Amino acid sequence: MRITRVLSTTLLAFGLAAAPAAADSTPSASPSDDGSAPTTAGTSFRTATEVAQGQTATASGSAGDYLYWSFPADAGQRPTVTAKVKLPEEHAGQTWQVDVYDGLRRRQACQYGAQTRTAASGTASLELACVLRTVRAWSEPWADDPLPGTYYVRLTALGLKTADLGLPVGAELRVDSKDMGGAAAVDGSLAEPLVPGIAVKSSAEDEGEDGDGDDSSASAVLSSIEPDDGWSSGWWTDRWAWTGIGGVLAALAGIGGYALTRGPGRPRQVPPGA
Repeated sequence: MRITRVLSTTLLAFGLAAAPAAADSTPSASPSDDGSAPTTAGTSFRTATEVAQGQTATASGSAGDYLYWSFPADAGQRPTVTAKVKLPEEHAGQTWQVDVYDGLRRRQACQYGAQTRTAASGTASLELACVLRTVRAWSEPWADDPLPGTYYVRLTALGLKTADLGLPVGAELRVDSKDMGGAAAVDGSLAEPLVPGIAVKSSAEDEGEDGDGDDSSASAVLSSIEPDDGWSSGWWTDRWAWTGIGGVLAALAGIGGYALTRGPGRPRQVPPGA
């Protein structure tokens, strides 16, 4: 009975400790649009418009343009990119595609989602979606895994007919993420997230420590967005809690097994050494 009470108390304590970590498997909260969402899009990687997760960015353009946005994604997140294109009243059939690139400008494959769709003549709008793989904290140099940093979204039409080139279109973009928890944790992390200008910033900080740096070099940093609570903030995952629970259960199992197999011990009537 005593072992049972100890086991129950230990499981209850670790269950309470693991409760916050269980929230890792739920979708991350999305901030509401408060009028600060961007209303333009860039035309290249270097001019991509920065958008935070949970915001709905809008932009106006012309059919045939390349529209670019960028957003931050941290380790353990599985981003979902959704785009809506508002087409002119009169147009021929159009095929639109949304592509996502990581901080190294490597095109990332979509796990699922309608990445490319065709709108028939006269269709008012179409929607695209791309669910990326879970962002890993670390990966081998030769691998193509998503890593923490800036991600770029490119929205464009493919194979437009001459009559449709230049027609006005509207676009909406939204990025949300789901926190995958300890199931996506790996042993290792990047020294710095893959964001534009991070190498220049690190070099400037090193020179500043030696007294040879110049504050003007900090202007070379191109990215100003990051997760709400900083990069690689999700170091705590439910893997830590369940690893601890497993260790405690193993120890209790050993104690219980010893108590069950050691026997009743020496009878009282038998003197020591007999």
